[in-house]
Amino acid sequence: MKNILIVEDDRRIAQNIYRGLQTENFGAEIAYDGITGKNLALSKKFDLVLLDVNLPGLKGYDVCQQIRVYKPSLPIIMLTAYGEIEDKVEGLNKGANDYIVKPFDFRELMARIHAALRVSELNNPEIQNQVLRIADLELNLGTKEVIRAGKSIELTAKEFALLEYFLLHRGRVVSKMDLAEHVWHLNFDPGTNVVEVYINYLRKKIDKDFATKLIHTRPGLGYIMKEE
Repeated sequence: MKNILIVEDDRRIAQNIYRGLQTENFGAEIAYDGITGKNLALSKKFDLVLLDVNLPGLKGYDVCQQIRVYKPSLPIIMLTAYGEIEDKVEGLNKGANDYIVKPFDFRELMARIHAALRVSELNNPEIQNQVLRIADLELNLGTKEVIRAGKSIELTAKEFALLEYFLLHRGRVVSKMDLAEHVWHLNFDPGTNVVEVYINYLRKKIDKDFATKLIHTRPGLGYIMKEE
C-alpha cells in the first residue's frame, strides 16, 4: 500500500483528502503545520507528499526545499489557493513535481497522484532494470523495449502503458474501469470505447501474428492476460 503525507492546515480539506485516499486504498497521515510536515516527511517513509503552500510555522515552499535536500526523489504535489504563474514557478523551482490549485476535483488530484507515482517508480533503478515476461513476450521497463519470439515490437506510449498494466496483473481479470483509471487516469465513462480501441491496437501488434494468444476477453467482466 502506498503511503501519502498530507501537509495542510485547513482541517476540513485535510480530512476530506484523507478520507478520499482511504477509499482509494492509500495509507495517509496528516500534518497541520509546516514544521510537523517537514519532520514527518524526513523521519518516516512516504511515497508522496501533498503540500499546502500557506502553512503556519514554515511555509510550504520552504518545506518543499528542505525535503528535496534529503529526499530528492520523493514526489511532492503542492496544493494552493494561488493560481498565479509566479507562484507555480516558485513551487516548481523549490522542487515540487506538480501543482494543483484549490478548489480542485478529487478525481483530478488522484490522476495527478497516480501520474507522479508512476514517474517516481519508473525512475527507481530497481524498476528500470526490471523485465516483465509472459510466454515468449518480454517488456523492459527501463529501455521501453517490447520483444515477442525474438521480434521487436514498436508500441505507442499508451499501448506500452496498457501492456505494462496487463503484465503486472497477468492471470487476473481486469475490468474496463480498471484500465480507464490506471492507464488513462480517468473515471470510466461507459459511453466511450477508448479501452476497446486500444485493446484492438495492442492485439494487432502482440497477438495477431502469433499462434499463442495472450489477451483474452471475458464477456461482462473485462480482459485477462495469460497463455491459452
